Amino acid sequence: MLPRPAALVCALAATLAAPLAARESLGVYESWAAFKDASPLRCYAIAKADAKSANPAYATVSLWPGKGVRGAVHLVLSREVAAKATVRLAVGDKRFDLVAKGRNAWAADARGDAAIVAAIRSGTRMTVSGGGFTDRYTLAGAATAIDAATVGCAKR
Repeated sequence: MLPRPAALVCALAATLAAPLAARESLGVYESWAAFKDASPLRCYAIAKADAKSANPAYATVSLWPGKGVRGAVHLVLSREVAAKATVRLAVGDKRFDLVAKGRNAWAADARGDAAIVAAIRSGTRMTVSGGGFTDRYTLAGAATAIDAATVGCAKR
């Protein structure tokens, strides 16, 4: 059996869409990892939800310097949600309503992204729920992975 960080990296690498050769690992930080794609330049912190599901769930915080995007939150849900379903993200006592379509969810705007990232950086657990599912995340290492992604995209 692989150690937890190695298993996390293997699972994430197998599920990400871009070719592995184009992706640079920026490190594994407890339950989160950070990666950099060269073209187009994009860096992100990513974690897999704790629960074992037929459809794995993931959370990402991305930076796209060429598009002026910093700290964009994107979630791949463990289940597809109905149109106009309510999907909520919770970190501690903070609650955020998300925009959702299919198996994807995100903050409504950059202000929502910033509030969610701030909560993730200071929290220990995160849940995303709605439409009969709950995806649970451990936030250990999240702040460091977000920092690694930020530094990775700052280098030219």
